[in-house]
Amino acid sequence: MRKVLLDTDIGTDIDDAVCLAYLLAQPECRLLGITTVTGEADRRAMMASALCKAADADIPIFPGADTPLVIEQGQKVCQQAAALGELEHDADFPRGEAVEFLRRTIREHPGEVTLLAIGPLTNVGLLFAADPEIPALLDRLAMMCGLFGDPPPGRGRREWNALGDPHATAIVYRARPLVHRSVGLDVTTQCRMDAAEVRERFRSGLLATVSRFAEVWFAEGKGDVTFHDPLAAAVLFDDSLCRFQRGTVSVELADPDLWGRTLWRPDGEPGPHEVAVDVDPDRFFDHFFSVFE
Repeated sequence: MRKVLLDTDIGTDIDDAVCLAYLLAQPECRLLGITTVTGEADRRAMMASALCKAADADIPIFPGADTPLVIEQGQKVCQQAAALGELEHDADFPRGEAVEFLRRTIREHPGEVTLLAIGPLTNVGLLFAADPEIPALLDRLAMMCGLFGDPPPGRGRREWNALGDPHATAIVYRARPLVHRSVGLDVTTQCRMDAAEVRERFRSGLLATVSRFAEVWFAEGKGDVTFHDPLAAAVLFDDSLCRFQRGTVSVELADPDLWGRTLWRPDGEPGPHEVAVDVDPDRFFDHFFSVFE
């Protein structure tokens, strides 16, 4: 069993909800807790609660930072919370305790916890700044973050989670956990599914709950789902889904117009970071849906 703490901005892009459903269904995952980040963190916690209750899982949930360390919040609304409707969910959560919950849980399980970050990195940056020993106490840090190869068509040189709080991103990439892995936008965008297939395959069980949130996503004019965050989660349990390369990641903070850009340098000598450079999408989807069977 892999012990996982999930830090998520569930409720904006649908892939966070898909990722949480995967972790709840994954038999090799022991989900120790969930923290939420960015605007309306409490409503994001409600969405996480709805999925946990649908899975009959009692998971601690803590709303975290609503605002980045320095810049204005670029993600103020949790749109998909509109679909909570009659879904059973908690609405009252401890406030101001997310970072301490992460710190305490990691210290209670030294060397055993995977911290999976799939949103802007404010909570993780605050955690590492408050307790600099925490990175060394992790089993690994895994993130859907950054852009390390050629940008996908129509996208710029920056990835949302990295630029959502660039100063926190810089703190996190300066940290030195034993394993520091990033699955970036250039790789995750290879794992896509159109709306028709999502509706067909998300009909039952836990995925049916995700489908309710997905309808908000589709109503916004989105024609497909990109499995950014589920890919970052899946490689925790099947290392062969992606090919990783070691090197060094730095984060642009000098030019405000480029804040949050991830600069990747593959190293001849093993660097402190591992970056996904390739993925087998068919094998990923086979793996993903297998946990729901």
